[in-house]
Amino acid sequence: MADSELSQKLSRQQQRNDGDVMPAKVSQSVYAEFKEFSIQEIKEYRKTFLKYDEDKSGFIDLMELKRMMEKLGEPQTHLGLKTMIKEVDEDNDGEISFREFMLIFKYARDGTLEIEGLKKIAAVCDVSSEGVGGAKSFFESRINEQSKGAKFEAEIREEQEKKKKEGEEAAERKKAFKDKASMWK
Repeated sequence: MADSELSQKLSRQQQRNDGDVMPAKVSQSVYAEFKEFSIQEIKEYRKTFLKYDEDKSGFIDLMELKRMMEKLGEPQTHLGLKTMIKEVDEDNDGEISFREFMLIFKYARDGTLEIEGLKKIAAVCDVSSEGVGGAKSFFESRINEQSKGAKFEAEIREEQEKKKKEGEEAAERKKAFKDKASMWK
């Protein structure tokens, strides 16, 4: 991060601390604020947000947005990235919070999204278009979680099956031996 950007962030934080600038609107719940989205859609958007919030700071900064756009196949210039952030950055901190991330999808749904890069994010991350596929992946992930939790059970079951199979094979060998022995008598 350039020294000027750092000094701007520190200056902005000092202004907030002094009460000169009000922080962005803080919503009690994104579910209550973004009623146009289902709970499942918001959860999917949160997963996407967390995927690109690489440092787990709760914000997507300029470099994380840069990598996100590259992964989406839409690399942007430094100026383009700053413009994208500025479009939804209500508290002017130079980062995108989850609430601000949700604004991208709200603006896209309203048709008021103007920046092409943000339109690409909205198009690629559109969980409403996933429909049944989204539900399928949701349930598959639940099944995977349960199967991971039941790994110990599966190992026990495999061991029991193996012992049962070995027992059956031993019984077959014993029977075959008795049959051969009776033929020699």
